[in-house]
Amino acid sequence: MTTLTSNNPSARSPFKVDLSRGERIGRVSSEWFSRPDDERFLSLSDLYDTVRSRAERAHARTIESAAIRVEATRDNAER
Repeated sequence: MTTLTSNNPSARSPFKVDLSRGERIGRVSSEWFSRPDDERFLSLSDLYDTVRSRAERAHARTIESAAIRVEATRDNAER
């Protein structure tokens, strides 16, 4: 068993993971590997940057509910 200890808890060193603790959850791992390459984030900063850039490109508009029309046809399930 490997134990990581630190004499100075406020030291500015990278966070280290103790692999002897915890468990491997196969479902989570397989979900991560099944994602497209551009959705596999290895760091929280990469995830944050991607989410922030998507939010900056996004736009929303408010419309009156009376302006909403619903059409259903058997020919086009997506419509």
